[in-house]
Amino acid sequence: MYWTEFFTVALIHLLAVASPGPDFAIVVRESVAFGRRSGIFCALGVGAGIFVHVTYSLLGIGLIVSQSIVLFNALKWLAAAYLLYIGIKALRSKPADPTRSPLHEGHVARSARAAFTTGFVTNGLNPKATLFFLSLFTVVISPSTPLSVQAAYGVYLALATALWFCLVARLFSQDRVRAGFARMGHWFDRLMGGVLVALGVKLAFSELR
Repeated sequence: MYWTEFFTVALIHLLAVASPGPDFAIVVRESVAFGRRSGIFCALGVGAGIFVHVTYSLLGIGLIVSQSIVLFNALKWLAAAYLLYIGIKALRSKPADPTRSPLHEGHVARSARAAFTTGFVTNGLNPKATLFFLSLFTVVISPSTPLSVQAAYGVYLALATALWFCLVARLFSQDRVRAGFARMGHWFDRLMGGVLVALGVKLAFSELR
């Protein structure tokens, strides 16, 4: 009965999640710097962050945030500060000890919890995602659609997001891929730091539309 609506939601989400943004950058960095395990836990964190957006969209809180310049700006600056914090830390990375293997060095230094939290916070604080899910649940999804069906859409969106970024993590955590980036040494970390800082600055100066 709701298959047409579901496929519309799924298609829009596919186009959105495939667009490079903070989530993509953070999963790639985790995967290259710390390996597959960290990349996958970061991807799961991104997927779990979707539940934050789905929950307030179902409760109608997203509408309040989108209509309040103060609340939207508070969320925007918090997210921008977090991206800048991660990016600046990456920009300050130093050359690795040449006596240690860059492909195995990160595994001991990065816990699953830290990787998951990074993904969760990056996605959960993204105000662009707030507007995306608000539009999805107010424009694409009919108000007459039962709450249980809308919640099911939300579960699908979270699982699909996690799966997509798990695939990204698997791709960028392959030894050959990591070895290629490892040859760049700390310059890759600085490059990703620059990307995150740029995303943070762009977010900080974005406007509510």
